[in-house]
This record gives sequence, structure tokens and C-alpha cells, in this order.
Amino acid sequence: MTARTTHLDKRVAGAMSALSGAAKQGLGDPVLAELVMMRASQINACAFCLDMHVDIALENGESPKRIALLNAWEEAGELFTERERAALALTEAVTVLTEGFVPDDVYEVAAKHFGEAELAHLIGLIAVINSWNRLMVSRRIAPGGPAW
Repeated sequence: MTARTTHLDKRVAGAMSALSGAAKQGLGDPVLAELVMMRASQINACAFCLDMHVDIALENGESPKRIALLNAWEEAGELFTERERAALALTEAVTVLTEGFVPDDVYEVAAKHFGEAELAHLIGLIAVINSWNRLMVSRRIAPGGPAW
């Protein structure tokens, strides 16, 4: 696959990077942040972001087994904690918006596991990874390729 373009305005990239960093920091759990970003990237078929966040997850101590089973997290039994499962369900709901909105039950489960500030950062993280996915997929940026 050949990139359509590798051009991305540096101000846009900088703003997106700052948003990503703030959301990750506010969530306070680097492994969970990477799980969320990998799951959204799986749904959006963004190989560039998935490749990057798998490496970061491994660097943060995530296990290869959990990464391999992330796409089937609902069927993975107790491999993922209830908190992680709530975050992954919210990730899927925000990423896909199948019903045109995030269902109340998905939001309520997430709200039981995350304080108000953490939940806001989690939603911000989901929103920004979806934006990154769209920036990379629309330009056909390959794994390991130049982002801009």
C-alpha cells in the first residue's frame, strides 16, 4: 500500500498530540490507555495506530496474550478486569455509534468504574484515537510509515 499523502499540518499534529497526552495523563493508567487505543484502532482498521500502540502497550508491561485476545475481550473471561471491560465497551460504543449515541447502560457501567474526571479523560482519549485513526486511514499511512 502506498500512502496517498504524508502531509499533515504540524499545528494539527501538535494539537492532536497534546490532546492525546492530556487524555492519557488524566486517565492515569497507561496500560488501559493503550488497550483503549488498540481496540478503537482495531475497529477502524488503522494498522498504523495499532502497530504503534501495540509496541507502547508492550513497553508498559501489557502481555502479548491480552493483546492477542483484545479483539475478543467480551469472550476472554476474566482476562480483562471489570474496569477494563467497562472502558472497552465504552470505546466500542463511542467508536461505532451504532445507535447514533452511546447507550445509557454502557455509559452507566463505565461511570461506576471511573470517577467523573477519569471518565472525561477516557472519553477524550477515545475521541482523539478515533481522530488519529481517521487521519492515518484516509491517507493510507502504513505501519511504521511516516505519520506526517
